[in-house]
Amino acid sequence: MRMTRPPSDTDFGYERIRPDDKRARVRSLFDAVAPRYDLMNDLLSLGLHRLWKRAAIERTGLRPGQRVLDVAAGTGDLARLLVRRLGAEAVLVDPSPDMLRRARAALRNEGILARCVCAAAEQLPFPDGSFDAVTVGFGLRNFTDRQAGLGEMARCLRPGGRLVILEFSHPTDPLLRRLYDSYSFELMPRLGEWVAGQGDAYRYLAESIRVHPPREELVRMMREAGLERCRWSDMSGGIVAIHWGVRRV
Repeated sequence: MRMTRPPSDTDFGYERIRPDDKRARVRSLFDAVAPRYDLMNDLLSLGLHRLWKRAAIERTGLRPGQRVLDVAAGTGDLARLLVRRLGAEAVLVDPSPDMLRRARAALRNEGILARCVCAAAEQLPFPDGSFDAVTVGFGLRNFTDRQAGLGEMARCLRPGGRLVILEFSHPTDPLLRRLYDSYSFELMPRLGEWVAGQGDAYRYLAESIRVHPPREELVRMMREAGLERCRWSDMSGGIVAIHWGVRRV
């Protein structure tokens, strides 16, 4: 599949910066938050992220023994669900070495054998058609080039395989949107500073959600990447959305 050329600049929250700078800053940011990442996920979502992830993996349609690639795998919680609940064979990819170290440790603690690869989503080191499904949970916003990353994930799917994207979105109700804005820009950075000592990282999180493509635009991008039957489903009033599509046969 033809790769999209890298943009001359890209978003880092509300900033526009060079792609190389974003890659370095995202990697540094997630290395820094890795020690408290799981705790912060529980605190910020009140534990709802666990329900969102369970709903997302059900969209993969995986059967026991099939291969799944989890991109932007972080500490591996989505991959562990894919293995434990669906019986999949998981491969994890993330650009942050510290995140992957924690993922490996968590997988070992649960007796799960899985390959962990430090790589960017825009340059996945796998042959075409290597996986029955590809997942990405709360990571697409951090890609340096979303269109190139979508193209790479689609390339790695076998024909008929499914890409499932779990990502923050935009609340549909105006009142919920105002409440969510206050929560995101006021409480999240404060919690990030108090608990993880990384207030700026969680300020970036709030900004990156706001500049993420809306649902319809993401569906268009998925189709451009070579996927069909692309759909989405909102959760928690549109705070989160699950998108999925199938690689063309």
